[in-house]
Amino acid sequence: MSDNLFDQLTRSITDLEAPAIETESGTLSYAALIARTGQIANALEIGPGDRVAVQIEKSVDAILLYLATVRAGGVFLPLNTGYTAAEVAYFLGDAAPAVFVCDPAQLDVLRPVAKAAGARIETLDTQGGGSLGVAIAAASAAFDTVARGTDDLAALLYTSGTTGRSKGAMLSHGNLLSNTRALQDAWRFSASDVLIHALPVFHTHGLFVATNVTLFSGASMILLPKFDPARILALMARATVLMGVPTFYVRLLDQPGLSRDAVENMRLFVSGSAPLLEETHRSWQERTGHAILERYGMTETNMNVSNPYDGDRVAGTVGQPLPGVEVIVTDPASGAELPQGEIGMIEVRGPNVFQGYWQMPEKTAEELRANGFFITGDLGRYDDRGYLQIVGRGKDLIISGGFNVYPKEVEAEIDAIPGVFESAVIGLPHRDLGEAVTAVVVTNARPAPDEAAILMALHDRLAKFKQPKRVLFVEELPRNTMGKVQKTRCARRMGICTPVERGFSCAGAAPCPGIPAKRLNV
Repeated sequence: MSDNLFDQLTRSITDLEAPAIETESGTLSYAALIARTGQIANALEIGPGDRVAVQIEKSVDAILLYLATVRAGGVFLPLNTGYTAAEVAYFLGDAAPAVFVCDPAQLDVLRPVAKAAGARIETLDTQGGGSLGVAIAAASAAFDTVARGTDDLAALLYTSGTTGRSKGAMLSHGNLLSNTRALQDAWRFSASDVLIHALPVFHTHGLFVATNVTLFSGASMILLPKFDPARILALMARATVLMGVPTFYVRLLDQPGLSRDAVENMRLFVSGSAPLLEETHRSWQERTGHAILERYGMTETNMNVSNPYDGDRVAGTVGQPLPGVEVIVTDPASGAELPQGEIGMIEVRGPNVFQGYWQMPEKTAEELRANGFFITGDLGRYDDRGYLQIVGRGKDLIISGGFNVYPKEVEAEIDAIPGVFESAVIGLPHRDLGEAVTAVVVTNARPAPDEAAILMALHDRLAKFKQPKRVLFVEELPRNTMGKVQKTRCARRMGICTPVERGFSCAGAAPCPGIPAKRLNV
């Protein structure tokens, strides 16, 4: 029996005429989904193990292209639509895909990139146009799904590369199937569900979590091209589930129509890809009567941990390990498991854990232990109820004057100060301390608290070595497409310069005029 993810999907479908994907243009049934993926698989003309790189706008065909690639035994490589030609060149050069599918509008720019990588280039737009669209229309729907094993690759997703060159995480058919089944059960998905799908489909959250869980449940999704809070609010009257990032919920809270009546038909709101502020969690529950379910996952593992469907969903935590997944907290130096309550490195083991990094055996060996545990690079601890709290990224750890400072702990105290909307704590180079704790703050009140007020509020709340040496203000924090704060962007990139003569230095290479700031004794 084949372990191809698509074979597993077709075995899960009980009603071929049921709606699978709905858009403003119409509805695609499960029968039509199977037929269309057959046409796409034939049009791709790939063999087992061939990579198919894709950089196109979100559409029904974008999702079906993923399914068709897997059905044909290929390896799907989604690329962020915001990547430049230079960035795409790296991914294509590294992955060596057989086919690269791009938007017709980008053909002239990307054709040389594909040629240099030895990839056949095809185009596809949101309406089914383009060279691949023409081939699909002419292709037969009959296609025998290629048999694959549980450890054969189904997808290659590149990590953000914030600590070096981007790494291709190799995900197998078994990795994706195990996580899909675990989430179906944990979140009580059934054929009666209707998901509002407003996430991008070049990322784990929108491509695998939202799509796979919905389709494997025989449920339907309303596919939106992008996040539109007013549209989403209107759709809640006939939907049951929304999966989003924290920004979704913050912006939906700004909608005057959001109320308990407006979400009466909804049963579940899921948040992930970035930390959800406790304030957002509380405000959402007060307005809607629903507690947002926060979970924790990453590119290399998909989902690892989830707050419970039944039971308390605790703000500031990501819940407990999914069935079949082991999540431990270890000493970063020794790898020894730490007792409950202590902060350490989060490690994960289970059928969801990836097969390693593409063409990077040394990096794979560094982060994937021989015993099967993956060293996530995230710092966390278990509370007294057994709920996991994410403290921060290991790479975000600030070492100031020889003391370890965990940004999440400082951010929690700053976020609790009246007038502060959110904060990001970073370490800036300092001639005496090595790194100086620095807070970048967004305010939401007038008059807003100033630097002195924030420092005073923290005076008795944090040990001196944890207290920020500077507080800098911005209108918004820099985020990636999934809403995650990008701390690795230096202060200069946010329009802030901290002069070297004060002990600080900017990580940027080019000089910048900066923003005048008063001298601070450090």
